[in-house]
Amino acid sequence: MSIWARAKQYPRKGLVLLAFVAFIALGLPDGLLGVGWPSIRASFSIPLDAIGMLLVASVAGYMTSSFLSGFLLSRVGVGRVLAASCFLTGLALIGYTLVPQWWMMVTLGVCAGLGAGAIDAGLNTYVATHFGEGVMQWLHASWGVGITLGPIIMTVGLTTMNTWRFGYRVVSGFQLALAACFVLTLGMWNQNHAPAGSAGAEPEKRLTDYKTPLGETLKQPQVWLSVLLFFLYVGAETSLGTWTYTLLTESRGVDKTLAGFFAGSYWFTFTIGRIAAGMVARRAGVNKLVLGGLAGALLGAALLIWNPSEMANVLAVAVIGLAIAPIFPAMMSGTRTRVGDHYAANTIGMQMAATGLGGAVISSLMGVLARQISLEVIPVCLLVVYLALSAVYLLAIRPRTVQATAQ
Repeated sequence: MSIWARAKQYPRKGLVLLAFVAFIALGLPDGLLGVGWPSIRASFSIPLDAIGMLLVASVAGYMTSSFLSGFLLSRVGVGRVLAASCFLTGLALIGYTLVPQWWMMVTLGVCAGLGAGAIDAGLNTYVATHFGEGVMQWLHASWGVGITLGPIIMTVGLTTMNTWRFGYRVVSGFQLALAACFVLTLGMWNQNHAPAGSAGAEPEKRLTDYKTPLGETLKQPQVWLSVLLFFLYVGAETSLGTWTYTLLTESRGVDKTLAGFFAGSYWFTFTIGRIAAGMVARRAGVNKLVLGGLAGALLGAALLIWNPSEMANVLAVAVIGLAIAPIFPAMMSGTRTRVGDHYAANTIGMQMAATGLGGAVISSLMGVLARQISLEVIPVCLLVVYLALSAVYLLAIRPRTVQATAQ
């Protein structure tokens, strides 16, 4: 029996598998940039902190398509949105390797962001609507697989072909092939796939059923604290992934191949940590996962600053990746506890917007400081961000905890 026949016979399994592959593809470009950046800026003759231009452009596209995803999904359909988004991302990535000017690559970054944002929001919405929490956990673990493979693909291109363009061409081909898969399964995405075991059960009131006005949500201090959490977290997560390779090769003299392995170890342990956290999440609870992860991240950042040996670098990067893995999904799960059910749906949307902004702003700021001071300022900044995140998280959960205890 062919793979397409199996997909039609078991539509739920087929679509889940395709969603996992799509999230792997979503993570691949994120893993390419950090390793490829020294070669990219050399080929365009641009300064170290010019990466901020590309990050801001891609985030602008990402936030735009994420914001409009609900409108697009309801009118165009998830299958068509995913197919078009993968096609757009694939074209943008192959365009990176063809354009002769830096500003052209920045412009294409907007297109890549538009595609990535629609894929991310579309699949999250679809899985949240039709499948259970377990599928959502594995979906995000798949993103970790992609961002782990990204540095490896780029390292292979740099060491064997002496070009950063190889990595983007490989990932572009993967995105275009995925777009074709979505086109071939368009009819399946329009079918109704309720979560397993939900037949005959009384549906729980969904967070979107409250229809709380956005203006009312914006007046809540807890909402803004919650949004700040995601701004800081994703800023730290993205910054280390972006600057690890440059820090190790240009400041600490680590061999390029070994540095590529170090960068890959960050996302590898990140993926392992997220898979493991999914198995113990119910028993550990949200707060233990977040605070335990932050404690590990602080230790890893301190070790990266200390830098007693070359192997200490890989240990530090791996520890941070393992520690922070459960933080994002745990904080997302705890949204309704921090802000209340009435404001949770609006807050989740604001949190997703803050992730793109935090990743661009904090990574770019670290680049500016690295250019003006030294690349060694990056692990120091990372430690400061994790300290700030810890403080904001304790502040965000304290009022709700006190209120719950009083009741």
